[in-house]
Amino acid sequence: SPATMIDILETSRLAGRAVLNLKKKGITARDILTPEDFENAMVVNAAIGGSTNAMIHLPAIAHELGWELDVNKFDEINKKVPHLCNIAPSGKYPSETLWFAGGIPAVQEELKEFLNLDVMTSTGKTLGENLENIKKTGFYERNIGYLYNYNLRKEDIIEPLNKCEKFGSVAVLKGNLAPEGAVIKYSAVAEDMMYHLGKAKVFNSEEDCNQAVVDETVDAGDVLFIRYEGPRGSGMPEMLMTTEAIMHDEKLKASTVLITDGRFSGATKGPCVGHVSPEATSGGPIAFVEDNDLIELDIENR
Repeated sequence: SPATMIDILETSRLAGRAVLNLKKKGITARDILTPEDFENAMVVNAAIGGSTNAMIHLPAIAHELGWELDVNKFDEINKKVPHLCNIAPSGKYPSETLWFAGGIPAVQEELKEFLNLDVMTSTGKTLGENLENIKKTGFYERNIGYLYNYNLRKEDIIEPLNKCEKFGSVAVLKGNLAPEGAVIKYSAVAEDMMYHLGKAKVFNSEEDCNQAVVDETVDAGDVLFIRYEGPRGSGMPEMLMTTEAIMHDEKLKASTVLITDGRFSGATKGPCVGHVSPEATSGGPIAFVEDNDLIELDIENR
């Protein structure tokens, strides 16, 4: 919930009680974090326009549990799950409006046919039971009142499933520069940039690329590369400084592509391809791109 609301305090108390309840019932993280549960997370991520960072965090958690989560599963799910939420950066409204529209539970209500409702959760009950119980608390009705203060309706934020025409949020791309894959949040990409052919402009650090954008030495239509910023290269930081600089430049924001072996913030907008694998430090093909090479981006065909 928004940080200024009393719900934060109330939810913190409930979280403490939930931990004690889990201990009492002997339920551990391994009982909750099942493959079906991860699939549910991917479904919700697709519907809300979630971050490409889910494609780092979810596999990392699965790895800790002793199994491998195939990131190609994201692509499968994003092709079939409707993109319901009209929230930034993929949509129009700030994320707090999603909370007022009913939050993730309201999204899950719409997505029931795509979700496994029998998974165990941190309440000690199944997801299906949680969704039924939340209806009885008055949570939805109370929050809709807040939404009206913005002169918005629930449908403005969470589109009903039967009216939704867009699908998914993130995709796995492959090609001769990313033979092991790369990721993009296509829900935040303008329609006319779903395909692009442009000249490469190559940088070996984010700072250098950002400086070129600030100095206005980047041309409309360029394909910018930031490399050696992968996990081995520099610990894989977010390229937020550069993506923000591009989005604040009128001639660049509607015309340039950014490709990196680094990662992005959840707030990233525009045609930004990240997690390029193998990364430059490992001798991946991205290490051998040169200025003025012709680069083709084709999101529709992955």
